[in-house]
Amino acid sequence: MKIEEAFYIGYITKTKGLKGEVQLFFEYDEPDLLDLDVVFVDINGKLVPFFVSSCKLQTNNTGNFYFDDIDHIDKAQPLLRKKVYLPLTKMPDRSDDDFHYNDLKGFVVFDETHGELGEIIEVNEYPQQFVATVAYQNKEILFPLNDDMIVEIDEDEGTMLVDLPEGLLDIYINP
Repeated sequence: MKIEEAFYIGYITKTKGLKGEVQLFFEYDEPDLLDLDVVFVDINGKLVPFFVSSCKLQTNNTGNFYFDDIDHIDKAQPLLRKKVYLPLTKMPDRSDDDFHYNDLKGFVVFDETHGELGEIIEVNEYPQQFVATVAYQNKEILFPLNDDMIVEIDEDEGTMLVDLPEGLLDIYINP
């Protein structure tokens, strides 16, 4: 399976005990909706399947996992800090009203002060927030996606109006 055929759900944070149990931190919004019988771990750019023998989801966006054939801490150690994916075919269906920041990719951004900034070329999820990347004046600018900056989102038009903090664009344009 190629990375384009998968979606990112989180990463392995640590081992637990001596019997090969690992903890996965979910960066996917609703881990309880995921089908976790097989997960794919990014090992040196290749997605390697791991069959889940048992998993217990926690309330703090983590889950404790045992994988088939990983029965000792020494076998689990190489999985630490590796990204975990599921096939796109296992992505949970969302209702039409369910809108996520990732859906903003391709939207054209307008700032209240500077006018049109450009198209969102990437939306990255970081532990504390989502960050949009926009190509503006031949440079990539980044800004957080949060309620303080987003004034309006027009899904029908594919546009977003923001009010960026004063000086943010200057950081990118006049370094």
